[in-house]
Amino acid sequence: MSVLFPKVNKPREWDYRPIYYDPEKEARKEKLARLHRGAFREQHEKNMQTQKSKNNSRLIFWIALLVLALALYLFLR
Repeated sequence: MSVLFPKVNKPREWDYRPIYYDPEKEARKEKLARLHRGAFREQHEKNMQTQKSKNNSRLIFWIALLVLALALYLFLR
């Protein structure tokens, strides 16, 4: 530290930049927000639940069709 010229910090400058609405930038921010940690796992679990419900409904359809075919076979025999 100098005795003759002591170090004096400069005062902070005021840096004002007006904020304008940019729809593209907002869309990018929203996309990044959706990609938070664990988002892919949540999406995968959601897809698996919908896939499971589709499989269940498909299974119910085929069982009903089989029962209907069996009833038709026994009725026409």
